[in-house]
Order: sequence, then structure tokens, then C-alpha cells
Amino acid sequence: MKVILLENIKGLGREGDVVDAKDGYANNFLLPKQLAVRATEENMAILEEKAEERRIQKEKEKQDAQAVFEQIHGKSFELKVKTGSGDRLFGSVTAKEIAEEIGKQCNIEIDKRKIELSENIKEKGEKEISIKLHPDITATVKIIISAL
Repeated sequence: MKVILLENIKGLGREGDVVDAKDGYANNFLLPKQLAVRATEENMAILEEKAEERRIQKEKEKQDAQAVFEQIHGKSFELKVKTGSGDRLFGSVTAKEIAEEIGKQCNIEIDKRKIELSENIKEKGEKEISIKLHPDITATVKIIISAL
């Protein structure tokens, strides 16, 4: 029986896939638990409509990421922090602090999870970091850590 999966099912397929499932498996498990629906013409049309909506949403997300990229790529951002002796900091500079500083200076919101830091910054100086705005778009910014 052909069914459209409503959720990812291990060993069968991903959400939105049209798959052939054994009749008993489909009738006794997938359909009653609402993990899938029959692949009728009406349901296929709904699937196509949802796929188009997802494609439009992904395109919008990519355009938004490109706009943020143009605002921040190649720019320098300075963070002033408390320092101890030498170039060591009291504590460290985290992705959250970097995201907040970029947000303040450029008036945009960046998710701290998109900032790629191998480890928190613990010394004064300049560091180039990457911000993965979208799977296809990565911005590079320079962070300057200086003493308060």
C-alpha cells in the first residue's frame, strides 16, 4: 500500500516521503497511530502544496541570512572585558557575548548557536570567527578583545 509519511520512521523513510508499506503494517500501525496517510490524489495534492510552502519558507530564510551576511561580513567588533596580568581575561568571552555585541552594533539578532567557536576566548587580541547564518551562507567577522 502506498502511504505518505507524516513523521520520520526508522527503516521506512522521512516525513513527506511516499513509500510502499506492507498492507498489515500500514493498516494496523501507521494509519491508526497517524504516522502516515493513504497516498490518494487528494493527499498527494496536499503534500505538493506543503512541499511548495516549505520551499518558499527556505528561500525566505536564505534571503534573510544573505541580508544579515551583507551587514556583518568582514566587519570588526570590539568587546571590552576585564583583564588580569598579561593578556589573560577574567573569565572568558563566549558566543553569547559575541552575539549580543554584534546585535547591539548592527541592530540585528544572531543566534549564539550559529557562532562557531572551538573554545571560549580567554586572551586579549584579535580573532576571526565564522558565523553560519544558513547552510550555504557563512559570514566571517573579526572580534577584537581589549581591556576595560
